[in-house]
Amino acid sequence: MNHMGIRSINTPNLNPLRAKIKAGEHEIPAWPQMSLQFRQAGLNWLSVCHRTIMSQRRTYYFDNNATTRIAPEVLEAMLPFLREWWGNPSSAYGFGKQVSKHLEDARTKVAALINADPKEIVFTSCGTESNNSAIESALATQPAKRHVLTTAVEHSAVIKHGEVLQKRGCQVTFLPVDADGALDLHLLDKSIRPDTAIVSVMWANNETGVVFPIEEIAAICRGKNVLFHTDATQAPGKMKIDVHGLGVDFLTLSAHKLHAPKGVGLLYVKRRVKYQPYLIGGHQERGKRGGTENVAGIIGFGRAAELAEAHLEDENTRVRGLRDRLENTILSTIPNTIRTGAKEPRLPNTSNIAFESVEAEAILHQLDQLGICVSSGSACTTGSLDPSHVLTAMGMKPARARGCVRISLGIYNTDEEVDYFLKHIPRVIGKLREDSPLHPGTARVTPAAHAEPAAKV
Repeated sequence: MNHMGIRSINTPNLNPLRAKIKAGEHEIPAWPQMSLQFRQAGLNWLSVCHRTIMSQRRTYYFDNNATTRIAPEVLEAMLPFLREWWGNPSSAYGFGKQVSKHLEDARTKVAALINADPKEIVFTSCGTESNNSAIESALATQPAKRHVLTTAVEHSAVIKHGEVLQKRGCQVTFLPVDADGALDLHLLDKSIRPDTAIVSVMWANNETGVVFPIEEIAAICRGKNVLFHTDATQAPGKMKIDVHGLGVDFLTLSAHKLHAPKGVGLLYVKRRVKYQPYLIGGHQERGKRGGTENVAGIIGFGRAAELAEAHLEDENTRVRGLRDRLENTILSTIPNTIRTGAKEPRLPNTSNIAFESVEAEAILHQLDQLGICVSSGSACTTGSLDPSHVLTAMGMKPARARGCVRISLGIYNTDEEVDYFLKHIPRVIGKLREDSPLHPGTARVTPAAHAEPAAKV
C-alpha cells in the first residue's frame, strides 16, 4: 500500500516494447508472461501497448489554424503565475496588487501588437466570446437598430450567433461570396440599412485563408456611421495589425492561435465607442467584462504577442515557401486536385485542396495513422455531416466540398516535415481512390520521388 492506501502494482517492463517501436516494429509482441502480469494488475494489455505506441510516434502537425502549440517562451512566462504569483488581481492587499501589475504589463504587450491603447483592450475567455460581445453590445447600445450585416463564410461563432439573433426578432443578412471566396464590396455597401447596428466581417478566412479588404470595408461603414467589427483571429503573426490604420471599432483575437494557451481572448473596443458588457458581474476589465481574469493565460498572451511581431517575416518568407512547395507539389503530382479559394490575397500559411472522388474524413483518418494532422475545415464544426458552410457559400458542390482538406502550417514546421507529408499523401489518395465507388477509374499518381525539392528561402 502507498501513503494513499492504494495497492502498488509492479508494472511490466516496457523497454523491450519501446525498443521494437523505435526499430519500426509496431506489431504487438506476443509476450504471454507480460500479458498475464497486466491482467493480474487489472490493466488492459492491448490498451497499454496502444498508448505506448502513440506516445512514441512523432506528430507532423499541419493544423495551425485550429490551434497552435504553446511556445516555450510563453510557457516559461506563465509558470510563475501558476506556482508563486497565484493571487487574485482584484484583491486589495500587496500580493494581489503585484499580480495586477503583471496583468497590466501583459495588456500593454497585446495592445502593442495591434497598435492600440491598453485601455482599449478587454480580455475575454476566447474568440467566440469576443465576437458575441461586440455584436451584442452594438445591439444593446442602439435599441432602435435591429439589423446585423455579416458574411456567409464567417466562423461559426458569428454564423450561429446570427441564427440565434434571427430567432430573437433581429434581421441578419449573410452576404454571399464568389467562387474564389471574395466579397462584392458594392453589394456590401448597398446592404447597409438605416437600422443596421453593426457590420461584422472576418479579416482572413480560417478554412481557405482568403483575406478580405478590411480597411475598405471599415471606410464604407464609417461613411454610413455604422459600427464595424472584424474577427482577426487568424491574422496575428501572419499580418501586420494596426487598428487605427484599419479604422475598425471592434477587433477579436484568440490567444491559442498565436502560440499561447487556450481559454484567453481579447476584444479591442475603440475609445469613445459605446460598449455594453456581455458578461455581467464584478468590476474586472474596467467594468467591461465580469469574472476573475485568467492571469496565467493572459501573461502567456502578452509574451506570445511579443513573439508574433517577431515572427512576421518568418511567416511571410519561410513558412510561405513551405506552404507553396507543399501545395504546388500536390497539385502537380496528384491528378484531379484543385486549390480552393483565391491564390492571393491569402494567409501565407494556409492551403485548402479539393481531392476529387475521395472523402476528406477518409483522408484525415489515413493521414492520422501516419502521425499527420490536417483538417477538413474549422475545428469548431468537426463532427458535422454537412459539407463546410464556407465551401458551400463559394458555390462548391457537396461532393467536391466533402473532399476538401485544409493544410495550415506554422513557425515550427520544417522542410523535413513537408517532405514526409509529400512522401505519403500520393499513396493515401491513390489507395482511397482505388477503393472509392465515386472514382471513375484508378488514377495515376506520380511517385513521391518526383516531388519538388526543398525550396531555398
